[in-house]
Amino acid sequence: MQKPIAIWLLICCALVFAMVVVGGVTRLTDSGLSIVEWQPIVGTMPPITQADWDVLLEKYRATPQYQQVNKGMSIDEFKSIFWWEYFHRLLGRLIGLVFFVPFVYFLIRKQIDRSLGIKLTGIFILGGLQGFMGWYMVMSGLVNDPHVSQYRLTAHLGLAFVIFATMLWVALGVLSPVSAEAGNDRLVRLRRFAFGLSSLIFIMVLSGGFVAGIRAGLTYNTFPLMNGHLIPPDLFVLEPWYRNFFDNMTTVQFDHRLIAWTLAFLVPLFWYQSRQVNLSATTRLACNLFLLMLAIQISLGIATLLHVVPIPLAASHQGGAVLLFAASLWVSHRLR
Repeated sequence: MQKPIAIWLLICCALVFAMVVVGGVTRLTDSGLSIVEWQPIVGTMPPITQADWDVLLEKYRATPQYQQVNKGMSIDEFKSIFWWEYFHRLLGRLIGLVFFVPFVYFLIRKQIDRSLGIKLTGIFILGGLQGFMGWYMVMSGLVNDPHVSQYRLTAHLGLAFVIFATMLWVALGVLSPVSAEAGNDRLVRLRRFAFGLSSLIFIMVLSGGFVAGIRAGLTYNTFPLMNGHLIPPDLFVLEPWYRNFFDNMTTVQFDHRLIAWTLAFLVPLFWYQSRQVNLSATTRLACNLFLLMLAIQISLGIATLLHVVPIPLAASHQGGAVLLFAASLWVSHRLR
């Protein structure tokens, strides 16, 4: 009877995946500051008349981004950045609607028990917080320095992944309430390994947020070395030292590469160890897909770097991060 609940949550996961990709394009095209007001209800209606566009462009002309970066932008150029931010916000509203309406329906039909209801309520609260976080991020760029804070950007991205993870985990729990794997010491160690890899992938996502936030991908566009260096010499040029992990383009990119290298070693090791354990066919498939998705994601990351962050590759890399995270969560859930 709860299968429709799982399908509903998986649809929401697909929408969050689309949201992350569109958000990545919005960032890559510098479109995020094109809408200077937060209007959750009124802002749903797009501009229709020329007068509507004139009003929006006039508001944008008052922003530091227009005055310092896009001075003289035409109405057609403004539309090209406006639509990305508009669809990003519209998709956020759609996700809220697609989550809330079925949630109420299932509650009325009494198909949600107390435990599941608490989990879903928590997810709904996280979604509301994400909307606020998105606007809080935009506000950081509507100042004299027209660049979104990399800290707020990373928090916004990280929260999207948390929402995705919670919905996926709950959906998988509805579909498979009992683990199909027989418990033993090897399985316990493999389970811990899987959870550790999921955590490391989430950390890599956060490091990717800082890469995007300070445009660290536009430097050191060589691989495997960083402009001929295994360890670049300017890792700690900022003071105090800890600022380098968030503000230094060299250090931020180096950290992201280092986590990727670590995963490139650990995930195949995990896959090899999984071959030594008697697992169900579904869990075996999950382990295989996890390894495959890592290979695809690393390839996308290298290609994005070598081609100096073209939008299609960079957006694919961001979407690939969601799919890699999903694969790791599926494996972790199967081994729980």
